[in-house]
Amino acid sequence: MATTNEHSATAQHFQLPEVREVDALRAFNWLARGWADFSALGVKSAFYGLCFAGMGLLILLVFRFAIDYTSTLTTGFMLVGPFLAVGLYDLSRQREAGQPVVLARSLLAWRSNAGGIGIYVLILTVAFLVWARASLVTFALFEARALPTWAAFFAQLVALENLAFVGAFFGVGFFFAALVFAFSAISIPCLLDRRADPITAAVLSIVAVFRNPAAMLVWAVLIVLLIGIGFATFYVGLIVTGPLVGHATWHAYRDLVNQPAPA
Repeated sequence: MATTNEHSATAQHFQLPEVREVDALRAFNWLARGWADFSALGVKSAFYGLCFAGMGLLILLVFRFAIDYTSTLTTGFMLVGPFLAVGLYDLSRQREAGQPVVLARSLLAWRSNAGGIGIYVLILTVAFLVWARASLVTFALFEARALPTWAAFFAQLVALENLAFVGAFFGVGFFFAALVFAFSAISIPCLLDRRADPITAAVLSIVAVFRNPAAMLVWAVLIVLLIGIGFATFYVGLIVTGPLVGHATWHAYRDLVNQPAPA
């Protein structure tokens, strides 16, 4: 009898909530709702944006003479971004629930599922480290000398003779970004909201991506564009675009997952 009950509990634990199918342009609705959160929360939301911008500027300052490291760490930001936005998800959740929004609470939101989120952070960290190694190897294969300045780096990017390097660098980056996006698009909001285990959260995210390929492709492109604007403005734009993507990701999760979180 005990064994039967254990199997039943395990089956219930791994039962995925229903994933909705949404239209291809639904991501713009998520952005609109994310902007509403950002506008309403003001300084609380911008605090996270300032942290993102500060991290970027610190990378630029420390590795200003090592462009291969700077570009690798900057693009790797997108891989670990879902974890960095945990506090933003919680701010949106507090506002959605009609509660007084408390910044200090959002800073400790990860504690509600420390084990699950911790394991997920480990997975994202491993993905980042593998990407970093692959990126540096790509630089080493195609660039025999040091890259002295950003101007020289960008000049080489647009030079026709460097098309092989550009293709390899961005091809490797696209592969890792697509892989991480598939299993983390809505996984950390799920870990935060439902206190799920990492496997369930990852599977739920993958199901959401494959059930809504058009909508999630549009969403991925919008994320790249918005974060890219942040990078192109020497990270200052992340003060706005970082929180905007974080809040919108929460609304994407709430829109795609049909069942309410268990009490």
